[in-house]
Amino acid sequence: MNLLDIRNLSIVMQSGNKKIVAVDRVSLVMKEGELRGLVGESGSGKSLLAQAIIGVLDEKWIVDADRFHWRGNDLMRLSIPERKKIISKDIAIIFQEPMSCLDPTTTIGEQLEEAVDDKQLTGFFWQKKKQRKLAAITLLHKVGIKKHTECTRSYPHQLTEALCQRVMIAMALARRPVLLIADEPTAAMESTNQGQIFRLLASLNQLKNMSVLLISHDLENMAHWTKRITVMYSGQFVEAGTTEQIFTTPFHPYTKALVESTSHASLTLEPKSKLSALPGSIPILQHLPIGCRLGPRCPRAQQACVNAPKAKNYHGHIVSCHDSLKDTY
Repeated sequence: MNLLDIRNLSIVMQSGNKKIVAVDRVSLVMKEGELRGLVGESGSGKSLLAQAIIGVLDEKWIVDADRFHWRGNDLMRLSIPERKKIISKDIAIIFQEPMSCLDPTTTIGEQLEEAVDDKQLTGFFWQKKKQRKLAAITLLHKVGIKKHTECTRSYPHQLTEALCQRVMIAMALARRPVLLIADEPTAAMESTNQGQIFRLLASLNQLKNMSVLLISHDLENMAHWTKRITVMYSGQFVEAGTTEQIFTTPFHPYTKALVESTSHASLTLEPKSKLSALPGSIPILQHLPIGCRLGPRCPRAQQACVNAPKAKNYHGHIVSCHDSLKDTY
């Protein structure tokens, strides 16, 4: 049985008399113990999809799906309190902007201790306070914060954004979730420190069987840590497959452009030659193209692209394109 099974999920915002479909019929399936990547440019709807999964979107967003199952439970049929009870127990998320997610009126230590799951504590109630404190210190050490005393006594504004990001990761791990959604977990960190966090997530995946959905715009980083990758563009599903399939035989023109823009691919270019890139930029929500949203930028665009393509499955390698690159390999 799949851990998370989402089919044709759409996220719509009503703007005046116009409906803006920010995420358009995206499907995502995750198995127990899987480490999957979700890739796309900024503005592709990755974070919206993550927030829809854990149910923290504003009321202005309307979420609809043909199937939205968590461990066989249909979340769309549950009431909001019932859904939150399941989600808060089993799923945790690391948000992109830690400064805006941490409580500015409470110390880091108090926030982290509050996040520790009661099931991890034993003994009488007067013993649990010390256990919470020790658990919080252990979590800080796990994410690479050695000066725990200084950190726990500080307020969020007294720490750097990189330290706040580490605290957010520690808080997400505090409840020992079944699924961890990591939305750009190392965006505020220096490249030398990013590897430590990725290794931590990979070890939790392997040793604790924790499923991880790793969200990033950096396809090259995904290659080192994920086994399967899903690619999104402007709120639409583009391609999904194993990491090897995505890198060696991308079926979609957009995925191919992403792969060719990585530094590894650039090593084969001649000196002073132009880097591979698609023309234009990702469209804004107010002016989304009809049909395939890559159409205005796609080198293989054709008349059929005015209609949204349907996903085709080639032995687990799924692509959504009218004129895919499958036959070119």
